[in-house]
Amino acid sequence: MDPVLLGEALAVALFGAIIFILMLGYPVAFTLPGVAVLFALLGWSLGVFDLTYFNSLPLRYWGILTNDVLIAVPLFVVMGVLLERSKIAEDLLTTMGQLFGPVRGGLGISAIIVATLLAASTGIVGATVVTMGLISLPAMLAAGYDKRMASGLICASGTLGQIIPPSTVLVVLAVVLQSAYSQAQMAKGNFQPETLSVGDLFAGAFIPGLILSALYIAWVGGRAFFAPHTAPALPLSAQQKRALPRRVVSALAPPLLLIVAVLGSIIAGVATPTESASVGAIGALVLMLVRQLSDWYSREMSVERVEWFNFWFWLGLLALLLVVDLLGGALGLLTLAVLLLLVLTAWVLLLAGTRTVFVRSIGEASTSSLVITGMVFVIFFGASVFSVVFARLGGENLVHEFLNAMPGGADGALFVVMAIIFVLGFFLDPFEIIFIVVTLAAPVLLKMDVDPVWLAILIGINLQTSYLTPPFGFSLFYLRGVAPPSVTTGDIYRGIVPFVAIQVLCLALVWYFPALATWLPKLLYG
Repeated sequence: MDPVLLGEALAVALFGAIIFILMLGYPVAFTLPGVAVLFALLGWSLGVFDLTYFNSLPLRYWGILTNDVLIAVPLFVVMGVLLERSKIAEDLLTTMGQLFGPVRGGLGISAIIVATLLAASTGIVGATVVTMGLISLPAMLAAGYDKRMASGLICASGTLGQIIPPSTVLVVLAVVLQSAYSQAQMAKGNFQPETLSVGDLFAGAFIPGLILSALYIAWVGGRAFFAPHTAPALPLSAQQKRALPRRVVSALAPPLLLIVAVLGSIIAGVATPTESASVGAIGALVLMLVRQLSDWYSREMSVERVEWFNFWFWLGLLALLLVVDLLGGALGLLTLAVLLLLVLTAWVLLLAGTRTVFVRSIGEASTSSLVITGMVFVIFFGASVFSVVFARLGGENLVHEFLNAMPGGADGALFVVMAIIFVLGFFLDPFEIIFIVVTLAAPVLLKMDVDPVWLAILIGINLQTSYLTPPFGFSLFYLRGVAPPSVTTGDIYRGIVPFVAIQVLCLALVWYFPALATWLPKLLYG
């Protein structure tokens, strides 16, 4: 048999074997290198693979370990875990529910708004879905909301953290596409290739993420208008109305400050995404400390006095930040944040009732960041083994020929890749799809002059559906674990159908109007 054809056949079998084994539930970090090595040995025994190709792996590993962009991953994870411990989500859900509750569909709209704010400040899907499932879902069911719509909107809005920056998926996509984009430009004769940064993807995802959130709100509002019984209003008492303004300020100020600190510093060009991630981690720690102090003093004084304290604290902090920004700029703000962190940490450690909670929160954040960072790096290492074996067996050329043969040129090839990603989303998680499909297809698509930012945002929106599509949609499992027995698994599965359709609609909008993804990065970075 022709060695070229035999190698390509082994490459196709390697791809199929990995997909099959991953569907059985084996970890991607070990499936990718393990199966690749087995096929490499098989190819070596058949004379179509040279084991000396593995000599390139140390250089690949060194490049991964020295990649500054990946430092943002543990920092964003720390930020998200600390925010979860600070109970900001609970305050937001309760307050925004009271603010929008008197409007038909208001509880659902408030849940989507809160999820959008959490997505822009934490980006952790599981924590968002579980928190909203514990707080918003019982409130909506008690108010008479349709079970399917309530569960569907919680699952869908909880996944906004995967497309709205800062998102670990976008960080990993940036790392994968950076290499592919450089290779594509050099293959076309450009030996001074343009760079693709995480900031480009964050800016590109900002508008599509907000559009997706707005489409969710429009759907809930439309259902409430045409079928009022599915999303009735929730009246407020006179006492709740009186306390609402100060609660809104106290609940909105922390996440908005963090969003401005993280995304604002990136968009303004003051900090790189990695630097802004460190600022976000410091800010999240400050917010957690303030919340712990507030909880401690709530045991010593009335709830109303604590609410007034929070109200004036956040107003005063906002005014102070504005003054420091005008006088000292970014360096002054960072200095103020560090000083505030030191003062609050000393204050918390002096109070016996808060030391244990503080130490436990830091430990949980450190453990979570260590586990997730280790997972990302191990997957990168395994993906390097897979890419070496697949490419040297001839799979890279096979993918190139396959996509180039699609009718419609670049559009036809891109449509096929998007369809494959969507189908695999039923069975695999986003990181598995990135390291298997995107790694193989992106270089070919970029050689066909597909805009890298536009491509990344299309992939990001498409990957988001993998959290909702059964049988392995993670958001469905998260909500099933905390939903009351009255909400069945069938209710959850049927409830996400219109939201998956909305995600596909958003994908189509970005496809037909690329400027939705490319306009802001070009405006900010040229």
